[in-house]
Amino acid sequence: MTTKQPVGATVSETLPPDYIMPDPPKTPDMRQRRQITKIDAALLAHFKARGDVLVCGEGYLRHDATNASERFAPDCVVTFGVDPEATIRRNGYVVSEVGKPPDFVLEIASKSTGTRDYTVKREGYERYRAREYWRSDESGGRWHDAALAGDKLVDGKYVPIEIIHDEDGRFWGYSEVLGLNLCWDEGILRFYDPVSERFLPDSVELAYERDDAEARSHANKTRADDAEARADDAEARSRANKARADDAEARSRADKARADDAEARSRADKARADDAEARLRELLKRIE
Repeated sequence: MTTKQPVGATVSETLPPDYIMPDPPKTPDMRQRRQITKIDAALLAHFKARGDVLVCGEGYLRHDATNASERFAPDCVVTFGVDPEATIRRNGYVVSEVGKPPDFVLEIASKSTGTRDYTVKREGYERYRAREYWRSDESGGRWHDAALAGDKLVDGKYVPIEIIHDEDGRFWGYSEVLGLNLCWDEGILRFYDPVSERFLPDSVELAYERDDAEARSHANKTRADDAEARADDAEARSRANKARADDAEARSRADKARADDAEARSRADKARADDAEARLRELLKRIE
């Protein structure tokens, strides 16, 4: 990179809001692309609750959007306290427009660009005043100078971040900027949250989590629908039982009414019989 513009340098001209920076040339590398995609997904999901965090990559990093001599295109950039959509619309990170250098820059090694990542780019990101610059090498250090390496800006100069090599063969380093541990494990770079004490899920794991959540939601809805159907059926049975009880009560009242009417007729018949018997006794007395 030939430019040595200071941080905060103004653009050479006022660009229209719809100006789109060109795409950097890329050498196809499916393994590198897969890692970058997973990293983007993990960090985007982790910081999604905030609206001022930019997670992007593979676009130009420049002081001046139109300065073709600025050729750096980081694999991943994270910056806090900015408008993410403005950078996405521009299709590149323009320091003079964003108002600050990137907080976090990451390069994933490829065979064709590995040496450049830990030499030319390290010097360049230092000049850009990126607060942290990290490198991960799938090959374990054949393409980079190390499997995992990081630098932080101290008094304008990069100072290496401590990397720990554990007994399981993994490399660990802590990013103060992200508040996360970077873990290199058999060529794969992952992020570990010391607060939740878990690795950030990558794009594949997020898809599984989404599918699992949807499956649980569907199962819960099915159970709720089934419970509602059972409740409706119980209510229908209750209404039917009440209707039958009401009908039985109505028949009981009708039977009682008929019984009361029969009893009334019986009393009337008895009264008439008693009256006829009384008249007969009276008549017999007169005959005697």
